[in-house]
This record gives sequence, structure tokens and C-alpha cells, in this order.
Amino acid sequence: MVSAEGEDLYFVLCIWVHGHKKGQGNFQKRGMGKALLQAAEEDAKKRGAQGMAAWGMAIPVFMRASWFKKHGYKPADKMGMQVLLWKPFSKDARPPRWIKPRKTPETTPGRITVTALLHGWCPAMNMTYERAKRAASEFGDRVVFRTVDAFNRDVILEWGTSDALFIDQKQVRTGPPPSYKKIKNKIAKRAKGLRRA
Repeated sequence: MVSAEGEDLYFVLCIWVHGHKKGQGNFQKRGMGKALLQAAEEDAKKRGAQGMAAWGMAIPVFMRASWFKKHGYKPADKMGMQVLLWKPFSKDARPPRWIKPRKTPETTPGRITVTALLHGWCPAMNMTYERAKRAASEFGDRVVFRTVDAFNRDVILEWGTSDALFIDQKQVRTGPPPSYKKIKNKIAKRAKGLRRA
């Protein structure tokens, strides 16, 4: 998921204004996102930040990079479809960089290993974690479920990410959050391959 490094920058982990008809209703296109971002920038400046950093997607989905560009953010780095953007507040500010993926999980011989890195800041990843844990439990002792607690910065630097899901050493796409059924099907598919081996 989102793992970046920089110096004297504040980072926008997530900004999303409710846009569904169900629930609270659609509050997008009313200036709320802009107001939230401006308030965050003002707060960061008061605290002595050299700038703000944020992440966005290069494609038109959740957390669009183009939205941040409209608010004065410039691309600093790119990894796949994820764009790391920033807005310097001073000429001394230095751009942030993505932390590149560095580690894959160890596997357990003769069993499927489901590994979840969990930081806790993202509700969508928290949902994915719970779904994966529940799906893994359906397979009994054929599946080992491991949690990697990524609340510690050293763990993020070791792995190169703060939130991720792996089935054996293959990373599972977690955005948008995969359903319980989809995760269970991926584990089942791997289980079939394990029986043949």
C-alpha cells in the first residue's frame, strides 16, 4: 500500500468525501475535500512542515492523482499506478520517494501461507485483513495465516510497504478491497495446485 519516505513533510494518508447515494448521501463536488486539504496544509505549516505529500492513483478511481494536481501538488515519484505527489512550502523542501517493495513472506512447506501486513490506518485494508483471516480459517491446517504488525516504522522499511496481502509469495491486489469470496477462491485455487505437487 502506501509507504513513502521524506523529510519534514506531512503526509495525507487518505482523503475521501462520501459519494454514494446510500447512507449519508453524495457530498462530493461541494468543496469539502478542498476544505479538508487546505486545513491540513495550514496545520502542517503551523507545525513547521517544509511541505505536504500525498498519494494518488494515475487512473480515474479513488484517491485520484489528478485531484491533487488541481490543488497545486506535483508528482515526485511513481510506482505502478500509484503516484506520490507533493506540495513544497519552502525552497529548501526535498521531494519524497516511494519505499520500494523489499521483502516477500516465507512459506511453510506443504501448506499455503497467507501473510497479511497490517498497519491499521486504512479501513479498507483492515476489512481485507479480516476477510483474509476468515477465509484462511476455512481451510483448517492446510493454511497458515500470519500477521505482520506494521505499526513500527522499521517493519515498513524492512518490507517496503505498510499494508499488503500475500498468498504464499504472490501479492494479492487489495484496492478496491477484495471480497471474502474472492480471497477464499484465490486460496482454494492455490490449494488445488498444492495437492497436485
